[in-house]
Amino acid sequence: MKEKRLSRISEEMKRVLSDIIQNKLKDPRIHPIVSVNHIELAGDLGQAKVGISTLGNAEEQAETLEGIQSAKGFIKKELGREMKLRVIPELLFYNDTSIEKSIEMFELIEEVNHGKDE
Repeated sequence: MKEKRLSRISEEMKRVLSDIIQNKLKDPRIHPIVSVNHIELAGDLGQAKVGISTLGNAEEQAETLEGIQSAKGFIKKELGREMKLRVIPELLFYNDTSIEKSIEMFELIEEVNHGKDE
């Protein structure tokens, strides 16, 4: 039961954080195409690891993460306003590269499959 609740909270948190980052942050360092891919909540809701994916090169990804880190207080305040939780978790943002890795894997699979056709 507890895992089901954590899952529901993390999905709602993902939706709210995406909205905050895309619509309420005005930092020029934040790339316009940013998504919240993954949230890992601690069992006591004291901490949330938030995976951020940015379309762009490594420099743009680093700048975006830096901009989000600097707005952490604002994000947490807005998250508390949107979600009715007793405790708002400490947010730990990191670059999530799972999309890039999956694209690389897809390209490798396509390359192998294309090689078999010849």
